[in-house]
Amino acid sequence: MAERAEYVWLYEKRKRIYARAVSGWFAGWRWALVWATQLLFYGLPWLEWNARQAVLFDLEARRFFLFGLVLYPQDFIYLTALLIISAYALFLFTAVAGRLWCGYACPQTVYSEIFMWVERRIQGDRAARMKRDAGPWTAQRLGRAAAKHAAWLAIALWTGITFVGYFTPIRELVPAAIALGLGPWQTFWVLFYGFATYGNAGFLREQVCIYMCPYARFQGAMFDRDTLIITYDEGRGEPRGSRSRKADARAAGLGDCIDCDLCVQVCPTGIDIRKGQQYECIGCAACVDVCNSVMDKMNYPRGLVRYTTLNGMAGQWSPQQIWQRVLRPRVLVYSAVLLLVAGALVYSLATRSPVAIDVVRDRAVLARLVERGHIENVYRLQIRNVTEREQRYAVRVQGIDGAVVDVRGRTDLGPVELRWVPLAVRVPPAVAQALGPGAHRVVFVVERLASDRDAAAEVVQQSTFVVPR
Repeated sequence: MAERAEYVWLYEKRKRIYARAVSGWFAGWRWALVWATQLLFYGLPWLEWNARQAVLFDLEARRFFLFGLVLYPQDFIYLTALLIISAYALFLFTAVAGRLWCGYACPQTVYSEIFMWVERRIQGDRAARMKRDAGPWTAQRLGRAAAKHAAWLAIALWTGITFVGYFTPIRELVPAAIALGLGPWQTFWVLFYGFATYGNAGFLREQVCIYMCPYARFQGAMFDRDTLIITYDEGRGEPRGSRSRKADARAAGLGDCIDCDLCVQVCPTGIDIRKGQQYECIGCAACVDVCNSVMDKMNYPRGLVRYTTLNGMAGQWSPQQIWQRVLRPRVLVYSAVLLLVAGALVYSLATRSPVAIDVVRDRAVLARLVERGHIENVYRLQIRNVTEREQRYAVRVQGIDGAVVDVRGRTDLGPVELRWVPLAVRVPPAVAQALGPGAHRVVFVVERLASDRDAAAEVVQQSTFVVPR
């Protein structure tokens, strides 16, 4: 008998997912985080601090304002620490409870929720949209589609304006946008970020999570058998089958799953959680909420689909037994590193000097002989006032006895001002002779002079003083 050939299409056409609306405990948490993240994102640029925008990354002036903190590009180490904290926090949450970030706080999830809410308000829930899309184009269908896309575009463009508002003062950006007077780079990023939001949340949706996001691919490396994940209780639910509320499922040889397929209909990625753990699952728990509502209607116990661990499911552990396995070595290591880096960042910011300096030698002349036989080296001193008040500074040197500093520029700086100050260091002939030819260590000390509001403070920077042969 000849074998039958089977063709597998590698590039199957995407099947559109019509996610059904769901309510429940986890849906409430998801919407709470939608509100929290978006109030933070849209509202933060409008806050003021010391008569300027509270959070502003001024790339043109190369100054970054975070409430009372002023950072410069030289403070890149703080961004590195912040990225490490974010990474280990993600690892920790994933090791404990799976893809919490994906299901509740990821921008793709958040904006998809917002866009789907708009879609339901204008075009109806799942059944209405499916029926309308299967029918012909009518004036009503066209009008609803136009209204939906207009609302999506409005949200997306406002999102793009808000994003750019973190880099350009938003109180100047919004009037310029209304008057169509944005600059070229602002126009580009408003449109780019806006249309990226429109495309990802309105059209791509689950494809971003399944095909584009790398987190879906390497998340399995952070899971173990004690990680809380959304799981279908196969032992309790199978064999599945439909029945009336009054039917005796045990007498009919059925499990608790009534095969209603609602868990599939509410899933934003279109998977069937009853098929086991799948990388497409983003951990949103929509299937948990809808399954619990079905169990309530059937007068069955909740938890047919629930957050649990593989060990907990295999051993039918109680919630107390499951939570006892949370503090395992992997979680402890992630927690220790996270606390260590976060503590170091907080300590560094708390003890950060209010003035920063860089010393650059004059490359044209290493050393020269000046009046009365003195040896002179010329430097350029960069002073950064990292406070938002005017400050005055004094410059001196240490390390070479008898060295004199000749400052050739102003040392009073305005709020968050950066200035290059030329100066020269001279040593008497006797000191130069005692030092001998070559490079010698010298330390520059910049002292912030005390004022009514600020105490004295100083910062040091090491350089070299060259005595010619």
